[in-house]
Amino acid sequence: MKKFLRNKKLLVTLVVLVLSLTLITVSVTWKNTSDSPNFVQKISNDTVAIVSKVVNWPISAIKGGAATVADLMDTYEENNHLKKKIDDLAQTKVRNTNLEDENQQLKDTLKMKETLTDYDMVVGSVISRSPNSWSDIVIIDQGSNSGIKKNMAVMAGNGLIGRIVEVNHTTSKVELITTTNKSASRFAVEGKVNDKDYIHGIINSYEDKTGNLLLSQVEDEKGVKNGTKIYTSGLGGQSPKGLLVGTVKKISKDSFGLSNVVQIKPATNLNNFSVVSVIIRKVAGE
Repeated sequence: MKKFLRNKKLLVTLVVLVLSLTLITVSVTWKNTSDSPNFVQKISNDTVAIVSKVVNWPISAIKGGAATVADLMDTYEENNHLKKKIDDLAQTKVRNTNLEDENQQLKDTLKMKETLTDYDMVVGSVISRSPNSWSDIVIIDQGSNSGIKKNMAVMAGNGLIGRIVEVNHTTSKVELITTTNKSASRFAVEGKVNDKDYIHGIINSYEDKTGNLLLSQVEDEKGVKNGTKIYTSGLGGQSPKGLLVGTVKKISKDSFGLSNVVQIKPATNLNNFSVVSVIIRKVAGE
C-alpha cells in the first residue's frame, strides 16, 4: 500500500511537471506567433497588476503621509524662525529709537551747556519714574557725591523740567514742573514782550489735555504774542535766571472768566526724557 502511494505521488508530480512544461511551451509559442497575450496570460497579468496596486496603495499612502508630516514640520520650524526674526527686528527698532532719542537729548544738553555760561551742569539719567506719580516725581542717578543740593533746577534737553527736592549720596528726587502737589514750590518766570517790557508770573499748574503749562498771576499780558519765549526770572532765589521754560501757545480766561491765563508749550517733552542736567550756580570768583 505504501509503495502504491509513493508511486501515485511520483505519478502526480510527473503529470504536473509535464503540464507546466506544456503550458510554458504553448505560452512561448503563442507569444512568438501572436501580437497579443493569450487568455491565461491576460488573466495572470491583470491579477498581478491588481495585487500590485492593492499592495502598493497603503505603501504609497504611508509615504505620502510621511512626506506631508515632514513638510508640515519644516513649515512649522520655518514659521517659528521667521517669528523670532520679526521679534528681533522689532526689538532692534525699539532699541535704535531709544538710542536715537537719548542721543538727541545729549546733543540738546551739549548745546544748552554752551549757552549757560554762568552755571555748571551735572548730567544724569532717569532711573525711576512711577506710573502712580508720573507727573510729580522722577529719580535720577546723581546725588550729593556729585555736588547736588536741594532746590537746584533740573533741565532736560533745552527746557526746564523741575527742581531737586531730596538728595541722597548717589541719587536724587526731582519734583517736576507738572506736579499736582499743591504745596510744591512754584517757578517764577518772565517773558520779554518788547525791548522795554516784560511779563512776569508763576507756573502753577499743568493741563494734561493740551500738554501746556499754565502761567497765572500775570502782571500784564498785554502785548504778549504766541511764540514769546518764557524763562525763569530768578525771583525768589529758588532757581537761577534765564532757564528756558517754553513758548507762549495761547492766552485764555481762567475758569471764573475773570483773569487771563497764559498757556505755555514746554520746551521739552515732559513725558519722554531720560537724560537730565542739574544746574549748579557758579560761586562768585570762579
